[in-house]
Amino acid sequence: MIPNQWYPILQTGDIERDKPTGVRRMGEELVLWRDLGGTLVCQSARCPHKGANIAEGRLKGNTVECPYHGFRYNAEGTCKVVPALGADARIPQSLQLKTYPVREQHGLVWLWWGEAREQLPRIELPHELAGNPRPHETISWTRPVHYTRYIESLLEFYHVTFVHRDHWTNNIDYTFMYGTARKLWTDGRERYLAANKIVNHEVEVDGTTIRSTFDQCEEANPANSSHFDLIYQAPGLTHVKTGLLEITTWLTPIDDENTLAIMRLYEYPQLRTMVPIKPLRPWVLRASLLMEKLVQDPQDVGIMLRQEPKVSERGVNKFIAVDEMNAKFLQMRDRLKAEAQAGAGAGAEPEAKAAPTETPEIPVAPTAETPPPANGKVNGNGAKSPHNPRRKRTGSADHEDGLTKVRS
Repeated sequence: MIPNQWYPILQTGDIERDKPTGVRRMGEELVLWRDLGGTLVCQSARCPHKGANIAEGRLKGNTVECPYHGFRYNAEGTCKVVPALGADARIPQSLQLKTYPVREQHGLVWLWWGEAREQLPRIELPHELAGNPRPHETISWTRPVHYTRYIESLLEFYHVTFVHRDHWTNNIDYTFMYGTARKLWTDGRERYLAANKIVNHEVEVDGTTIRSTFDQCEEANPANSSHFDLIYQAPGLTHVKTGLLEITTWLTPIDDENTLAIMRLYEYPQLRTMVPIKPLRPWVLRASLLMEKLVQDPQDVGIMLRQEPKVSERGVNKFIAVDEMNAKFLQMRDRLKAEAQAGAGAGAEPEAKAAPTETPEIPVAPTAETPPPANGKVNGNGAKSPHNPRRKRTGSADHEDGLTKVRS
């Protein structure tokens, strides 16, 4: 888990209005509740008295009540009532809940996981999302996989042909994404299965955001091609846009073995023509999200459950050239963890393994025709390019600890 980040932990609509809401996030049990003014409060759910889960309790005015012995805590986490001691009792200061900063934006509840700061950073989305005018629907679910493996699966799409080819619901995708009008869209599956090659692959890093563009095409027929735009923003946002499809997914750790997925599907313009009755369109999006939750995503998770090791880190994968976005993600994760670890008084306990504080360029081994430069840094064409943030990748490559070795 990367400290000093905003993590989306729930949809706003998931918060109960008249009782506490309990969730497990970042390896801890949390309780969320609203005070009488509607302000959202997020606290550690373990009652310091005897360890009961306060999310199973009640709301009493501007306090939350432990279900075990009725101890009541206010929005600052201070225990205000201990029934067993009476109204005039001196309450021990150790009876204190930890209170976490939370904000409600973009229809989500965001938790600040990290050091205490006088002024917390803003929650900012990539401009492609912040300015997106399309209506959307959102769904969430949990899966028993580590969030690093989950994020990896959404930062590349050349697995889709092999994982999602057999279920009948995927035939719908084949039809609309690859079928041609001259054959009444009946050639979608054939064209889809033939389009495996990744070309025109570019990756750009901008602060804590990584963008990738590429085309996935049929090698024998380059005209059979689909264009993809992918975005990753730390700590766990992924976004894909291809043809009619545009989806944002946030991946948030529940703990080291489970991940929360919050998926948002945007309405595609053609839906207005296909479904002219406006109130019906959200139901089309909800149905699509439900199929993703019940069919497509479990197909991916079935693969991820058998991946070894369970946590993806630099050095454990042998990436190829088109996995550059995955490699950059792991480099960025290490860098942000190291920066948080180096900061004084980190509020979140960082993982033990330290990492380089800088994201290195991914050097490419020179070809026989191109001798290596003195500093060992070359771009994909063999020319020096130590500061070029955009590079095209072709051919096959192995990435280990962020390094690339191209095989001719």
